[in-house]
Amino acid sequence: MTKSRILPVLALLALGSASAQTLTVGIDADPPRLDPALSSALVDRQVLNQIFDKLVDLDTDLKVVPMLAKSWKITNNGTTYTFTLRSGVRFHDGTPLDAAAVKYSLDRNMTLEGSVRKNELSSIKDVKVINDTTVQINLKNPYGPLLGVLSDRAGMIVSPKAAEKAGKDFGNDPVGSGPFSFVSRKRQDNITLAANTRYWAGAPKIDKLVYRPFPDGDVRYANLLSGAVQVITPVDPKDVTKLEKNSRFELLNYAGLGYQGIWFNVNRDVFKDKRVRQAVAATIDREAVAKVVFQNTVSPAGGPFPPGTPAYSSSIKVPKPDVAEARKKLAAAGKSNLTFTLLTTPNAINTQLAQLYQAMFSQAGINVKIEQVEFGTLLDRADRADFDALMLGWSGRPDPDGNVYDFFTTGGTNNQARYSNKEVDALLNKARATSAMSARKATYNVALGKILDDVPYTWVYFQRNLIGMAKGVSGIQPIPDGIVRFHNVSIK
Repeated sequence: MTKSRILPVLALLALGSASAQTLTVGIDADPPRLDPALSSALVDRQVLNQIFDKLVDLDTDLKVVPMLAKSWKITNNGTTYTFTLRSGVRFHDGTPLDAAAVKYSLDRNMTLEGSVRKNELSSIKDVKVINDTTVQINLKNPYGPLLGVLSDRAGMIVSPKAAEKAGKDFGNDPVGSGPFSFVSRKRQDNITLAANTRYWAGAPKIDKLVYRPFPDGDVRYANLLSGAVQVITPVDPKDVTKLEKNSRFELLNYAGLGYQGIWFNVNRDVFKDKRVRQAVAATIDREAVAKVVFQNTVSPAGGPFPPGTPAYSSSIKVPKPDVAEARKKLAAAGKSNLTFTLLTTPNAINTQLAQLYQAMFSQAGINVKIEQVEFGTLLDRADRADFDALMLGWSGRPDPDGNVYDFFTTGGTNNQARYSNKEVDALLNKARATSAMSARKATYNVALGKILDDVPYTWVYFQRNLIGMAKGVSGIQPIPDGIVRFHNVSIK
């Protein structure tokens, strides 16, 4: 177990008082990394967004709105962003959050060994402190996604004092300025946060926020029914109808930004030939996946941009299964007796999905072994490209760049396939250096044509945000990124 610094006196009094309110949240995995620079999992973000403030945030319409930065100006043909910060904000350790802290955090994200934020911020030339409440980001070239990027972990501001002291262990005792401060953690059991009673936007309405990991959806759902937790995210598809009919609970069901599918390791002998990757992808019946596994709570996907998001294009079609074509591709590649291992996590949904994929692949004579590992281990193996094929998706980002760039550019932080195509690199760099979304969308379509042909990844479905909660919980906003902000959430 790790423990944080001494809590503010007011927070301690709140935790110990008879009227103190504790809200417990059931999540689907134990967050692997509570350091904004190192985090690469959606479940991390659920907790990080309570501990850390960002320069900007998102609203329910995906618009970028002020947070630590109360305003900003974009000048020099889109290469200079000048942010005016809120004054008087302090980190949980009592140190001031000023322009120097913002510079420190951005620089840390760009230089820390293992930082997953490097590519997101690779267009930054330098960060300058103008005065205590003004910070300037200068870009090497125009970078349309910047504000969207700063609405997530790249824009989370860490305490320089705490980060310097902790070094690589900062994630064990994270210090931000958010509405809740870190108290303690017991791996695979709980993460406990306390209300930041001096929060710049007003004290939270609950005193204590506890996250408990339940990888098994049945266990997560049972804990909600018993009252052991008041919120669960996500709700398993099979439980959606039951929850909707239960008068003691409510269900939030709204569109998300992300996608799910399968990575193919292009450096493994089994998948070096793109015809083999094309063959495996051709066996997948996305309509059947949506119906059988998810009871139509997801929609079939043909690419990385869900309907309703800025770069979505109806020209990117959802492919139909074609087993005959898959067999032809395998024969042409000399891989008629293809065998590989599919890596996934052991929760019930992924087990069922992996078994369905296995059955689909077998129709083309493809033999698949399913290997299941804990989520943190899966991420580690993904980072090391230690797999043949990997079931892993993405929670999505408000700017389309966040759904493709790091995944398909050469050396991209999230390029699990180790895919490299110089034409794709050039197109994705062109898109992120363009301001007009219509022009960016056209460029993405060209890039996607090449990616879809190369098949380092095959998109299978777009997920929705499914959040279950007890009737007395109120104030959760349906923000499409799927992250629950608990600052204004209350319990009756």
